[in-house]
Amino acid sequence: MKITSLLENTTERENLKTEHGLSLYIETEEKKILFDMGQGTAFGENAKILNVNLATVDVAILSHGHYDHGGGLETFLKINSTAPVYIQRDAFCSYHNFNNDYIGLDSSLKNNPRIIFTQGKISLSATLTLFTAQELSKTPWPHSGNLKERVKEKFIADDFRHEQYLLIEENNKRVLISGCSHKGILNIMETFSPDVLIGGFHFFHLTLEETLEASQQLCRFNTDFYTCHCTGVSQFEFMKKTIPNLKYFSCGQTITI
Repeated sequence: MKITSLLENTTERENLKTEHGLSLYIETEEKKILFDMGQGTAFGENAKILNVNLATVDVAILSHGHYDHGGGLETFLKINSTAPVYIQRDAFCSYHNFNNDYIGLDSSLKNNPRIIFTQGKISLSATLTLFTAQELSKTPWPHSGNLKERVKEKFIADDFRHEQYLLIEENNKRVLISGCSHKGILNIMETFSPDVLIGGFHFFHLTLEETLEASQQLCRFNTDFYTCHCTGVSQFEFMKKTIPNLKYFSCGQTITI
């Protein structure tokens, strides 16, 4: 399989756009998949430069209900006229950051007929399975960044039930794709134990001491990590000294597994 980063916070190529967001294009033996869509149009513009035809995508998946992953939903629906879009059923709730600013999705898209709302484990094919947060350990994760959900007039802690993960099982490899790992990268690893994990760790707001503690725990997994986006560049540079099988996956790069 091949995974190409269409959008991420960083790039080594001057002709590609970057933003705080994520979009991955995945080609397996069965399907062409778009996983997340960044904030708006940039992922589509980068796709053209990278010779990725988004009109031929078979399946689209939104990892969770935040603007930096699903802000480009409307753009994708215009580019591609056929692919279903799998979104967790609570992804259109009202999500906010620590300043109470809205960071959710465009609610006007909620009733688009191509959206398929998910809950729990869903098999997309013989090799593709979607898992929502219900499958994860309920161990509290202390590094969520004080993100919130607005329920009526009150702000409560976001429990990230709107997050989901894609497991690809192909050629004797178990590859897990995660957006921001808000439910906790250690919880995710303990639940799935993949051979390869691709996605953000949501460490960018951690101190180096907190990063060291988490990276020491990740070392016990025999997994190839390709991280990006919300992990944080400083945190990655610090962690790679501890985790030899950790690589950064920036916009424009392609991984072949």
